[in-house]
Amino acid sequence: MTDSPVLAPRAPRTRKPDWIRVKAPTSAGFAATRELMRAKSLTTVCEEAACPNIGECWSKKHATVMILGDTCTRACAFCNVKTGMPRAVDRMEPQNVADAAAQMGLNHIVITSVDRDDLPDGGASQFVKVIEAIRRTNPTTTIEILTPDFRNKADAAVEAIVAARPDVYNHNLETVPRLYPTIRPGARYYASLRLLESVKRLDPSIFTKSGIMLGLGEQRLEVHQVMDDMRSADVDFLTMGQYLQPTPRHARVEDFVTPQAFDAYAAIARAKGFLLVASSPLTRSSYHAGDDFERLRANREAKLARTR
Repeated sequence: MTDSPVLAPRAPRTRKPDWIRVKAPTSAGFAATRELMRAKSLTTVCEEAACPNIGECWSKKHATVMILGDTCTRACAFCNVKTGMPRAVDRMEPQNVADAAAQMGLNHIVITSVDRDDLPDGGASQFVKVIEAIRRTNPTTTIEILTPDFRNKADAAVEAIVAARPDVYNHNLETVPRLYPTIRPGARYYASLRLLESVKRLDPSIFTKSGIMLGLGEQRLEVHQVMDDMRSADVDFLTMGQYLQPTPRHARVEDFVTPQAFDAYAAIARAKGFLLVASSPLTRSSYHAGDDFERLRANREAKLARTR
């Protein structure tokens, strides 16, 4: 049921440069967010993927909820989420997510999941139920989803989720196609591209978003080609961040990309026509997602105004 990537041999992790270091979380807001997640029996990708921004985000009561459990059916070489046979789907999860969003007073919420290749629909119906529960409980909250690729189930899965009308549909390409066999062996680059393209075809009003990690050995021109591929699929929002090795058994960091290089990539991406670009060492898919959503809407309105 799992895919076995080529993991790095056990070795000391490369020392992080100053620009990638963050302070340990200690605030009262962080503790309150953690307590609420525990009380609602919710999992967050912030914890499971060891996100470096967890202290900042949780102190502001921002969290990315990871539905469908904490166990993934795949074993990507970059990801810290545990692999194995997942538990049964929690029927109370959709309402628990909606209740947590209400209690936190969220204007914007991000929902992601583990890969669930064991489920007939890949878990798409749970995304739909979560979206519907949030709409009932928090009608003004905007919803961003970050889905897996729904391997061999993508058409029906994406159609069902798009029909539920999330505000933002995110699916990450993660890296350049050359590195897929070792970094993302259970996925297929062009299948992920087609997924993003199909969202826009089904409902052009939904913002689409995708991200890649840098520092895995990709070449500059390969990154430019990924940008072009995303634009061909009409992706609105590109995120780029530094890959960090979670454990010595994961893919190693080949390069710590400088903030200046991230800025240069961002300038090229904007020139290629993305509505919004977030590019920095600490950028992650849902980092500052609420503020970015407001920028997305404003940028679309400005673009439409120029064409009238």
